[in-house]
Amino acid sequence: MDAFRDRVAVITGGGAGIGAGMARAFAARGAKLVLADLDEAALARTAGELRAGGAEVHTVRCDVGERAQVLALADAAFGRFGAVHVVCNNAGIAIFGRMAEASHADWEYTMRVDFWGVVHGVEAFVPRLLAQNQGGHVVNTASMAGLVGMEWLGIYCAAKFAVVGLSESLQRELRHQGIGVSVLCPMIVQTEINRNSVRNRPAHLRNPGDPTDIDDIPADVSGAMQGGVIPVEEVARRVVRAIDRGDLYILTHPEQRGFLERRHRRLEGMFAPERW
Repeated sequence: MDAFRDRVAVITGGGAGIGAGMARAFAARGAKLVLADLDEAALARTAGELRAGGAEVHTVRCDVGERAQVLALADAAFGRFGAVHVVCNNAGIAIFGRMAEASHADWEYTMRVDFWGVVHGVEAFVPRLLAQNQGGHVVNTASMAGLVGMEWLGIYCAAKFAVVGLSESLQRELRHQGIGVSVLCPMIVQTEINRNSVRNRPAHLRNPGDPTDIDDIPADVSGAMQGGVIPVEEVARRVVRAIDRGDLYILTHPEQRGFLERRHRRLEGMFAPERW
């Protein structure tokens, strides 16, 4: 019996990118899906593709930065299927630039989606997962930028570090209650996150002169980002594997090992007698 078959998975940011990749991977294992996204056209495309393959899919337009909308998403998921077993708090955006030059709106927009979006997902779904007593799994999408501080990504790092800490604590709270927790920490993935972050930015959180669309991030910012670009299908494969195995951390690129080892060495070095 496949552990995903006839189970219900909710995915925010499910219209495209990593979210859509996870939806396809879960559907291939027989899961029923609730996909949430701001982009209704993307939701329709992904849902149509999945339904054509035989999956049962329900879609909900949802802004994860609005707590009421995430609570309504939970109501819709439980109302449609009667239970939920996998919750992927995946919707996210990225802001690039130096913190000294950032506006308060840059901070607010990033935290609103990347941190509060996860918090709202935890608030809306975890108590109900516990109450239904059917086990389950929570996947929170963070980033390699949630494990190692990076230039040009300071605001993003702040939000993603918070998601990593939240997830580590949540895993400790839920591990004896039959609910797993994983935190997804990818490096560069082949998605439209840069464009969508600009296009979906609320008007009241835009800076004067901000574009409403972009072709790509600036060259100097792009040059500061390291690591190969992998497809969403590879990320989704690792998410499925983590749920199967009960892994806390989901890493995606071999290059991550060196970054993490260097960070560990810097921390460990503080215990050297001459420094301690």
